[in-house]
Amino acid sequence: TRIRYCDIYVNGNNNQLIIHDGANLKGVSIELNGNNCLLEIGENCVIGENCFLSCRESDTTLIIGSECMFSRNVKLMTSDGHDILYKGERINPARDITIGGHVWLADNVTILKGVDIGSGSIIGINSTVTKSIDQYCIAAGNPAEKIKDNINWNTTLSY
Repeated sequence: TRIRYCDIYVNGNNNQLIIHDGANLKGVSIELNGNNCLLEIGENCVIGENCFLSCRESDTTLIIGSECMFSRNVKLMTSDGHDILYKGERINPARDITIGGHVWLADNVTILKGVDIGSGSIIGINSTVTKSIDQYCIAAGNPAEKIKDNINWNTTLSY
């Protein structure tokens, strides 16, 4: 495991940050802000510079499966950061995020609260993911939409 030039902010009680063997993080900001938050990074993940992983608000989880590849400037946030009220009641609670194994998030991807990304999927450059994405597909856009099913990808270059 390699963790270089990362900022880790933890505030609250009973929070857990689990980084499994073989993970490689460089210039990543990690935030656990609340009580009983869990942020887990799977084995052999590569998470690029200026990525922001935020598990904010009590009892939220942000789970990243094994062998994921996150390019630069990727953001994952379990919360909007501020309450939105309607008739005095909060209408935007925090929600968990789960990223399956072997998922590739390209440059400048944002994953919002409540999203699950299925294993083997790719999210294209500059995409904002507002709803869950199936496994083994490509999705892109703002908001991201599925473009192609039944895909696979590998980390080796073919040229």
